Amino acid sequence: MKYPLIPAGTIARGCLLLLLITPLLGLATARQQKSPPAAAPFEEVAKAVGLDFDHDTGASGDYYLPEIMGSGAALLDYDNDGDLDVYLLQGTRLNPKSLPPPLFPRPRGVRPGNRLFRNELISSGVRGRLRFTDVTEGSGGGVSGYFMGAATGDYDGDGNIDLYLTAFGSSILLRNSGNGTFTDATAAAGVGMKGWSTSASFLDFDRDGDLDLYACNYVDFTIKGNKQCLAPTGETDYCAPAAYRPVPDRLFRNDGTGRFSDITVASGIGSVAAPGLGVVTADFDGDGWSDIFVANDGMANHLWINRRNGTFEENGLAAGAAYAADGMARAGMGVACADIDRDGDDDLLVTNLTRQGSTLYRNDGHGLFDDATIDFRLAQPSYLSTGFGVAWLDYDNDGWLDLFAANGAVTILPVLRGERYPFHQRNQLFHGESQSGRRILREVTGEAGSALTLSEVSRGTAIGDIDNDGDTDILVTNNNGPVRLLLNRVGNADGAHWIQIRLIGGQAAGARVAVVAAASDLRWSGHRTDGSYLSAGDPRIHFGLGSLTRIEAIRVVWPDGLQEQWPGLTIDQTHLLRKGEGVKIR
Repeated sequence: MKYPLIPAGTIARGCLLLLLITPLLGLATARQQKSPPAAAPFEEVAKAVGLDFDHDTGASGDYYLPEIMGSGAALLDYDNDGDLDVYLLQGTRLNPKSLPPPLFPRPRGVRPGNRLFRNELISSGVRGRLRFTDVTEGSGGGVSGYFMGAATGDYDGDGNIDLYLTAFGSSILLRNSGNGTFTDATAAAGVGMKGWSTSASFLDFDRDGDLDLYACNYVDFTIKGNKQCLAPTGETDYCAPAAYRPVPDRLFRNDGTGRFSDITVASGIGSVAAPGLGVVTADFDGDGWSDIFVANDGMANHLWINRRNGTFEENGLAAGAAYAADGMARAGMGVACADIDRDGDDDLLVTNLTRQGSTLYRNDGHGLFDDATIDFRLAQPSYLSTGFGVAWLDYDNDGWLDLFAANGAVTILPVLRGERYPFHQRNQLFHGESQSGRRILREVTGEAGSALTLSEVSRGTAIGDIDNDGDTDILVTNNNGPVRLLLNRVGNADGAHWIQIRLIGGQAAGARVAVVAAASDLRWSGHRTDGSYLSAGDPRIHFGLGSLTRIEAIRVVWPDGLQEQWPGLTIDQTHLLRKGEGVKIR
């Protein structure tokens, strides 16, 4: 986050950084070898399809820090009917005793409590007819509080997707009963937390077949201990996290009985404290065990390497993922993880503050990273945006990953002073393409149609094939504003092919999946719902295939090390692959 209170030396360092980066920002762009489709990629359809939801910050004039951080969303098939439902998290008034009227006008459609929307795509029986129904009442999902993020996973192995909800206050575990309702299992499972937790992830870090839980904590903020901070202009504004003490994250081990043990201290996770906002899990060093990356706000990022004995070692600095290339900490908010250069390992992208830009960490395959932001031509276009939710996706199904970033400021923007809600920025879309034989990310926001002309205070981002048509759609939450659904309109254009994989049988979180296009052409992705910011996405693995009309096989490396292959699968379809039913290759 931006620091309204400017410590001594910051201005000098910032000027030096600007002098170093300015020559790079003006690099000429050579003629592109490939351009994105001419048609607008996305259409915003949220209210038109029944997603009628407005977020409430509860801002009363006290400038409580949680008010500016937003809430996320989850895409999950809670009723197991084959399409993605939507769960949206809500804020509330933090201090009901505050007498002033709301600092910023609330959206007219605000309703209290979280909301659950059922996707009627499958049940309607009409192909392509997307419609959502608000089924919150009676579902057990309409809990109230100041909620932040959501993690999804089947923690008890009953075949139903459960929800873990982080909050400023008390986090909650909602167990899916399998009959369209959720029950509060927080106490029974032993995963209750009080304080301020943000992003969370279900993962099987010990490879025992059940899902463990990692939860980020932010800072030790309380209503009573709220501090007054000033912008450089002298007016009251939201504080930076540095004004408060950071809090260690938490790790809970699933004991296999529906109950968790808090192993934060024993695992080593509790050995350091930082204001964590974004988390993603993957096997970054290629040893077959899930590691954990955390984007920290204003402090070094953490890379927790799994030592395969129930403990983790923090290796962010040694691995090159703690800081940007200039050796300075960024205001890490959201994080995205994918194999963006198709070399078989997972790379990272972290969104940061305005005048910091996003940071792209390229993996060498052994868990060592270099800052490749400039190489991918991302430094300049991300420099003036404050990024939160972020996702790698192949929106045009050409076989190469593109990038979406949800933006919105955290302190009052001088150019917007006096406006109703002076934090809004435009979201951004980048197209992955080749330039002079090198992979780059070219911003195409201005070519992306009306859905990307909206200027709002965006926060959470969850991606998935919401209308089951073989391309990736984007769900975006807005602070003090409406949810947005960006429906993909170009993923199947111009003969672009695809294949989608749903893994079933055992716990698939952390599995790696590859399209075997040819003997020497393996395109890897991971089974994950975490990443982004405060949000959970589609568990299905999506591959754009471009002009490929056939593939040789799909290969799966399960979390326990089992490797299987399914040859001859038909493209342009979603396939359900059950563990143990493929051809065992190792």
